[in-house]
Amino acid sequence: MSGRFITFEGGDGAGKTTQIRRLAERLSAAGRVVVTTREPGGTPKAEAIRELILSGRARALGADGEAILFAAARTDHVEAVIRPALARGDWVLCDRFLDSTRVYQGVVDGAEAGLLRALERIAIGDTRPDLTIILDLPAEVGLARTRARRSGGGDVPDRFEGEELEQYETRRRAFLDIAAREPKRCAVIDATKDKDEVAAAIWRTVQERLLDEAAA
Repeated sequence: MSGRFITFEGGDGAGKTTQIRRLAERLSAAGRVVVTTREPGGTPKAEAIRELILSGRARALGADGEAILFAAARTDHVEAVIRPALARGDWVLCDRFLDSTRVYQGVVDGAEAGLLRALERIAIGDTRPDLTIILDLPAEVGLARTRARRSGGGDVPDRFEGEELEQYETRRRAFLDIAAREPKRCAVIDATKDKDEVAAAIWRTVQERLLDEAAA
């Protein structure tokens, strides 16, 4: 069996972690070997960069500087985790990937577009997602979920979760714009639904786009 690479994107509070876990369980039950990972992170080096970025300590570097740090983390992640897994025939599920950089550092923070394209080529080359699940959520719902998670004893807000409604809405529109430009790769899933309904919609998409293709 050939490996497949699925990324999950969307704003904070959309439920990516939950849905990655549920898809991994479903794929494993279907006989696939699944690797779950995240960005920034996925390797010791990349996790160290993650902590630097999300703490806000790298913010003084500006959008271009943060984009370079993300690219450094992604390069290590792709080379050490993602490519080897795909070469083994595993299915890789990743919480955020290149689209988050395009949205967070590019659209929202204004990193230079040419720089982002160059960093993308260096960091990932031809290792691009077979499918990107974009969990879509109204900005006010995502913000409310994030605040509820923190008030319930969750983590201190990170560099991005601490932002306000306007930033959430800008990111939502940017993810939807990417999906509209790349419909063959991206699938938009309504994340306002019940978790079971969201999981079922994701599974149908994976079956139609990847499992049926793999069986053909």
